[in-house]
Amino acid sequence: MARLRYPNESAEYRVARERLLQEELALREQVERVARQRRALPPGGSLRQDYVFTERAGGKDRAVRFSDLFENGKDTLFVYSFMYSPQMQEPCPMCSAFLDGLHGHVEHLAQRLNVAVVAKHTLDAIHDHAASRGWNRFRLLSSLDNSYNTDYFGETGDGQTTMANVFVRRGDGIRHFWGTEMSFSEPIEGGDMRHLDQAWAMWNVLDMTPDGRGAQFYPALCYETD
Repeated sequence: MARLRYPNESAEYRVARERLLQEELALREQVERVARQRRALPPGGSLRQDYVFTERAGGKDRAVRFSDLFENGKDTLFVYSFMYSPQMQEPCPMCSAFLDGLHGHVEHLAQRLNVAVVAKHTLDAIHDHAASRGWNRFRLLSSLDNSYNTDYFGETGDGQTTMANVFVRRGDGIRHFWGTEMSFSEPIEGGDMRHLDQAWAMWNVLDMTPDGRGAQFYPALCYETD
């Protein structure tokens, strides 16, 4: 392995950095082991029902079935349940921050899979918030009139929660593949469940800095500008 040396670094720094590098390499291997295990999952349960959502296309609202979310040639679907309902005064800032980042990757992801964002709110409310964030690439769906959020854990008896699910279309129909079940686990000490961290650049960049994530940092819906 090539040995890097930054200008004016101390021997103490280099020893500690080399030790950290070994941990980073071990983490990389662990991430790949988990990914292989995820890919090797046996078939999940068949889709509970062909849910009917509403979406807005060309300025008009229309009904769309879950099965219609799969485009020709793409048999994988990533669905994010966005915490926003008529009972909430404003959308979830954490969900909004996550979707801000995901939005920048949608065109790339679309080369391999389908992506949809679901909220149990009216299309007017969903699209007003999307417009305020510049989300013009997401397939935005309202689940007000179906049980998708409840069935696939975007909602519990305690209300809205955040959940991402992956579905696959095979010869025997549509099946659930994987979901962010860590969102229902115990949080780590001094943090939360971190169930979406691998898909969330913001937290990963903060982890590379001296102050880390910070005990009190929480994304906001908007920030003051001069």
